[in-house]
Amino acid sequence: MSGSAEIKNKSAIAASGGGAYVASMNLLEDDSAVMAKTRDLCETIASDSDYCELLQKVEKFLADDEARLSYQSVHESGQALNQKQQSGLQLSDSEIAEFEGARTQLLNNPIASDFMQAQQTLEALQSSVSRMVGMTLELGRVPTPEDIAQATGGGCCGGEGGEGGGGG
Repeated sequence: MSGSAEIKNKSAIAASGGGAYVASMNLLEDDSAVMAKTRDLCETIASDSDYCELLQKVEKFLADDEARLSYQSVHESGQALNQKQQSGLQLSDSEIAEFEGARTQLLNNPIASDFMQAQQTLEALQSSVSRMVGMTLELGRVPTPEDIAQATGGGCCGGEGGEGGGGG
């Protein structure tokens, strides 16, 4: 067949782990342009003032035993209540009230609430960067705002970013 069909066939074999074909991994070498840009991105994130502020909130939380123990207790209590509910058992009003009281107390602790906000922001950053890189690898180009909106369920045509993508 054609050269492009042969390349696709070899790519499929390499992706499945079968056959002797091994793709060149120049992209992953330390001196590659991709790894250099990845390091640049990491440097940009690490030196960003907003990121540094978030990191300080996390470190402050980790250094505060009271806030950490309170967070851990509420987290474990929430998991236990969730597990109980998923087992089909009814939660008592007192269990719910006790949990809500502990949660409110936790949220009233500025160190703990700053940590939870920082954690949520850092997770969103990681997710956003991962989504952009993943979409670039899938699309073979930098995703447009429309691509991103469609993939996150905000696209026009009622899709949730599932398979495919339009024709052209």
